[in-house]
Amino acid sequence: MAATSAAVLNGLGSPFLNGGKRGQSLLSAGVAAKVGAAVPAPRRLIVAAAAANKKSWLPGVKAGGNLVDPEWLDGSLPGDYGFDPLGLGKDPAFLKWYREAELIHGRWAMTAVVGIFVGQAWSGIPWFEAGAAPGAVAPFSFGTLLGTQLLLMGWVESKRWVDFFNPESQSVEWATPWSRTAENFSNATGDQGYPGGKFFDPLGLGGTTKNGVYIPDQEKLERLKLAEIKHARIAMLAMLIFYFEAGQGKTPLGALGL
Repeated sequence: MAATSAAVLNGLGSPFLNGGKRGQSLLSAGVAAKVGAAVPAPRRLIVAAAAANKKSWLPGVKAGGNLVDPEWLDGSLPGDYGFDPLGLGKDPAFLKWYREAELIHGRWAMTAVVGIFVGQAWSGIPWFEAGAAPGAVAPFSFGTLLGTQLLLMGWVESKRWVDFFNPESQSVEWATPWSRTAENFSNATGDQGYPGGKFFDPLGLGGTTKNGVYIPDQEKLERLKLAEIKHARIAMLAMLIFYFEAGQGKTPLGALGL
């Protein structure tokens, strides 16, 4: 995918496709010989292709400078529509970290939204009161649950933190308690935040497993990355709304009249 994109971009920058007289005459002659008619100059097609490469969150606005079209965002990230009014992504290192944070928060938000709906539909208890309901945490005490969560989540998050700054460092035998399966926790796609593999893509949505080796499908991965980040952003907005509703003693199901 990357090699193909690079080849396309290089081709777009060539004199032949940039609307030069010689290039236009060659293109027109070649196509006219096949269809027996003249064709318009390819310049408009080139502009469309270049514009399609970088989308805007305000497509109807051409002015506005970096507020509308930040120069530090090139459209290469999934779901990048040039929205960065605070300039948080000016530094490439920070941009990489913010994308990682957005992914993690979005995945937790998607899980939480499903849990809130299913939990209340199953028990009838509002999600913000579920922890205080009788028997909600039985047979564990609140302190036990909190300590266990801090211990397990702290361990997992510390490994993710180290792996972010030192990729593949956590897939070696000494870094996991499952020394015989350490390779299963390596990044099978090569993209930060998208590990893939047998454990993180068990359904093979983004690749296939042949002879025990996970082979990512880049075309599927790009489509899934875009879908995931869109759903993640919607879920984070939904959680923000849930918090405001909870402050008024309302629930999502109650707001929907269910």
